[in-house]
Amino acid sequence: MDTAQAAHIAKWVTEAGLAGMSELELLRGFCTRLAQEGLPVCRVNIIIDTLHPIHEGRVFRWHRDDQDGLNSIIEYGRTNVEGQAAENWRRSTFYHLWASGEDFLRRRLGPGHIEDFSVLTDLRAEGQTDYLVLIHRFEAEGAIGEMDSFFSSWTTDVPSGFGDEEITLLRELASPLMLAVKCASLARIAKTLVETYLGRDAGRLVLSGRIARGVTDRIQSVLWFSDLHSFTHITETADPEQIIPFLNDYSEAIISSIYEAGGDVLKLIGDGALAIFKEEDPSQACRCALKAERLMQSRIRALNEERLSCNLPVTSAYLGLHIGEVFYGNIGSQDRLDFTVVGPAVNEVSRIGALCRSVERDVLVSSAFFSAAAEEDRECLVSVGRYALRGIARPQELFTLDPAWLDESQT
Repeated sequence: MDTAQAAHIAKWVTEAGLAGMSELELLRGFCTRLAQEGLPVCRVNIIIDTLHPIHEGRVFRWHRDDQDGLNSIIEYGRTNVEGQAAENWRRSTFYHLWASGEDFLRRRLGPGHIEDFSVLTDLRAEGQTDYLVLIHRFEAEGAIGEMDSFFSSWTTDVPSGFGDEEITLLRELASPLMLAVKCASLARIAKTLVETYLGRDAGRLVLSGRIARGVTDRIQSVLWFSDLHSFTHITETADPEQIIPFLNDYSEAIISSIYEAGGDVLKLIGDGALAIFKEEDPSQACRCALKAERLMQSRIRALNEERLSCNLPVTSAYLGLHIGEVFYGNIGSQDRLDFTVVGPAVNEVSRIGALCRSVERDVLVSSAFFSAAAEEDRECLVSVGRYALRGIARPQELFTLDPAWLDESQT
């Protein structure tokens, strides 16, 4: 490969990064072009830490033969705790580079060559003959969480291995590739962060540019407000180290149910959750909310069985459902905004949810929700009478799930 060919590949990867190509697409296009220009790469891995509530990072893999899913993405868990993942990390060539401060590591593979890392034995068994590992470190200002560097590994299976000029070219061309990959990774991290902390729909709107203060939409939406029974008592009587796992367990059951049914969680308030269901057809939004309620109760029952078997505290959820017009968008100060819903309907749903305890019902829905629901969905709801809601001028009729219907649905 001559200088002009190398410059052409560098130009391509720069333009592809600016165009927003994904990490795996960048790697595939880059390696394919290397091979077309005669640089004999056989398999390449790129390892990237990330900001994600579950995964520590990702591995992007390319293989020249692309068989059996060899070109793929692998997400890995935490390596900074004890366990097999942490042990494998400390024995890796990548950790060696990170800890030693060196920029690259090269090992020839085959008879007569040292195998001081376990991966070298595996690569030799696959027929690889040369192995190059690179680290691209960020300055402190460029780090995002634990993402302070990228690693990459490059192998060939030609008998003579990489030539010295090919090693030099790989090291030079890897820099624009890693810059493009960093751009793609930062875009993905931004999406993960806003969806994790704001909710899926709100996060999507923020990323699309809806960030100006006071910019809101007037929407009709089903509103969900749920809370946990006896949470204060549990926090006062349970071991302190049990409280966060307790909240996480029940939040997982509730939030996953809302998402599966098509809703979006806007806010977590201690043990409470505020969510919305947006559908063009109000009856469909009501149906989605009722589906989420069924999913939530089923998951909480299963969770309680599991926690009781471990002698851990258990609870149940109570839920208020309402439908009404709200303002949906950016609200707050110049320095701190919240993407949420506000309006009288939000206050009403929280009052309805809070009333569950005194009425001794796990679910209460408003008369507006009952009226908007489809006829077949109204069949599972029964009136519990008219109640005054704190801060609301007129008492309103509230409904709950028919106990007979509940018994049938759980059998």
